[in-house]
Amino acid sequence: MALPSHADTLERIWHKAYLVICALIFLFLIAPILIVIPLSFNAEPYFTFTEKMLKLDPTGYSSRWYDLLLTFGMDAPDAERDGSWWADVWSNAAWVNAAKNSVIIGFFSTLLATVLGTVAALGLSRPEMPYRRSIMAILISPMIVPIIITATGLFFFYSSTGLANSYPGIIMAHATLGIPFVIITVTATLVGFDHSLTRAAANLGANPTTTFFKITMPLILPGVISGALFAFVTSFDEVVVVLFVAAHDQQTIPRQMWNGIREQISPAILSVATILVIISILLLTTVEILRRRSERLRGISPG
Repeated sequence: MALPSHADTLERIWHKAYLVICALIFLFLIAPILIVIPLSFNAEPYFTFTEKMLKLDPTGYSSRWYDLLLTFGMDAPDAERDGSWWADVWSNAAWVNAAKNSVIIGFFSTLLATVLGTVAALGLSRPEMPYRRSIMAILISPMIVPIIITATGLFFFYSSTGLANSYPGIIMAHATLGIPFVIITVTATLVGFDHSLTRAAANLGANPTTTFFKITMPLILPGVISGALFAFVTSFDEVVVVLFVAAHDQQTIPRQMWNGIREQISPAILSVATILVIISILLLTTVEILRRRSERLRGISPG
């Protein structure tokens, strides 16, 4: 925000100091990411900058760790890279299988969290809903309760119900963690919802189902998609719950990274982290675009 022309000297000094403080805070938050990205191109198997990297020597940089993401766990990693080689990658590469598990679990858990979270948000947005605050507090409690407590509770519950070490159990566990994000984003969208539109649709003879899909859903869709993206990121990034409720062969990307840190420290982990950072940036950009679109639909100037 620019200073007004009538600002005095003290205000100008404070404004510059404020900008410096904000820049330092931003640098503090972003520095770990800025360090990880170049380290993922280290030609040596180290987690530190080598002398060649500091001198910007091209021989100090390599994409070998990104290539390792494809070859680690393969039956014949040194074979000619033809169709059979890629089939070997798809079937046997550890990181590729972990990515497939993460995407599948993330997709279905997001779908489940989005449906349940949207229905809950619609109910909580109605003024006649009794005990709204108490119900909201219970539904968003997975965001507040330490994840280790939630994972422990899920482990004992799943062990007694037979859902432990199963993909449905992992999907439902991740959906439990994603539902609060959907509820919050959809509820925020419904705050500015014009209910006169639904009343007008009812007066014109539309039934509740038609009103929902023709009037309500298109207006709250940006909030629903934003909540779904947050739920997917939560599932894609979760490792504690997977460690408790998944079997040893049900690897996701975060669990594979955890195993890599415990068993064999490799810069391939940094390559995965870089890819995840890029995916996160794309998802956050999408969320911001949807937020601005939602504000335009509700007649609010984006801020």
